[in-house]
Amino acid sequence: MNDKALGIAAGAPPGGPPGGFSTGGASGVTHWRAVARVLRSPQQIARTVFHDLFTTVLPADCRACGGPLLKAGVIPVCDSCFDSLAPQAGQHCQRCGEALGSSLDLEDLRFSGMLPEGLLCTPCRAVPPDFTRAVAHTVYRDEARTLIHLLKYEGVRGIAQRLAPVLANTISTLRPQAATELTVIAVPLFASRQRQRGYNQSVLLADAAIRQLKRSAPNWQLTPAHHLLTRVRHTEEQYSLTPVGRRRNLRGAFRIADKTAVTGREILLIDDIFTTGATARECSRVLIRAGAAKVWVATVARAQAARAEQHSGDYTADTAAWDTSIRPTTTFVSTAELQPSIAPPHERRM
Repeated sequence: MNDKALGIAAGAPPGGPPGGFSTGGASGVTHWRAVARVLRSPQQIARTVFHDLFTTVLPADCRACGGPLLKAGVIPVCDSCFDSLAPQAGQHCQRCGEALGSSLDLEDLRFSGMLPEGLLCTPCRAVPPDFTRAVAHTVYRDEARTLIHLLKYEGVRGIAQRLAPVLANTISTLRPQAATELTVIAVPLFASRQRQRGYNQSVLLADAAIRQLKRSAPNWQLTPAHHLLTRVRHTEEQYSLTPVGRRRNLRGAFRIADKTAVTGREILLIDDIFTTGATARECSRVLIRAGAAKVWVATVARAQAARAEQHSGDYTADTAAWDTSIRPTTTFVSTAELQPSIAPPHERRM
């Protein structure tokens, strides 16, 4: 039998298109392979048709930006809103992650070279937290604020899975400094609040991020142990309190369930957002006192303070808004007005 009898053009790859479909040569092979890829993806075609029909018959808007949803799904948020969660840029405190901005004074720069931690914000120099470092992917505003609100208060659990890649990437930035084995603990909710909500959003985020990291960094041993840290006291909502009030509100609210499982271990503490740092500081304090070697903190988002005026000089600098009661007295620390941001009443933050 010859090529003509087989109905295959000369030079066409085995199993190629019949007759004169192929032009022969490299271009013909490339053309056929492109068609074959489409033909081998009926599920993809069916999925596209389904999304088009669904959004035509049952149109819906994105819960974050208000734009039309272009595909069906259990998460009422468009891809653009997730894609808009840009990583933080600029100089940040190497301890708590507070944005320092570009207007750093000479004392800041001088002591950044003298301290092993590098650049530190005023509060971290004055009252160092017990955690070694806190990192966050994006600034807590706009889409990030809305997405976390939907996850925490409106039962859209699927958002945790969509946020997992950015949280996993953020956690990965700790790998050069952290141990090869970390015990992962999500910030706990009080039992009654978790029953009311039905889940702990920090646990959902932590577990989803760990699954991502097990694929991307299989040699990094991250072991979930959320039960080791419990919230034993019901506390007031943090949004209505001053920074000092937040610390007092959380004092004694957390307890270690098994000290032997914490002793000598490095802990990765996971939460959704980092605002004043009161929760991260208190959890870290309890963990370190129980014998933890180090505590690392990772969140999806972080609230950043507005630019604050320096008391002296003709320049400005961004300083941490952790506590208005902190007023360092040592000569090398720049004194700044620390203005805590006040959250809307419906928002509850870390």
